[in-house]
Amino acid sequence: MDASFLTNLLFLYIFMLAAFTGYEVISRVPVILHTPLMSGSNFVHGVVLVGSMWALGHAEGPFQLTLGFLAVLLGAANAAGGYVVTERMLGMFTAKQKPALPAGKES
Repeated sequence: MDASFLTNLLFLYIFMLAAFTGYEVISRVPVILHTPLMSGSNFVHGVVLVGSMWALGHAEGPFQLTLGFLAVLLGAANAAGGYVVTERMLGMFTAKQKPALPAGKES
């Protein structure tokens, strides 16, 4: 067997293992904890993104380049999604202004 084939197979195995592990971990988190978990782990998404960019920079061949590009793309989407969820969560805690009562309707 060719060494590059085995290397590509190893990269594919790691990618599939990470995807499966991530799915299993997240699917076992109660729904009420998803938003705080996402907002608390935004820094991890940044580390994943940096790691995927490093892997893409050291990729050799079309298969590794494709896999690295997908990792960067999905990592960036994950990081951006984490910040969007955090913004939405923080919006839930802002004070809502009560509508002004018409004149003469004070209680």
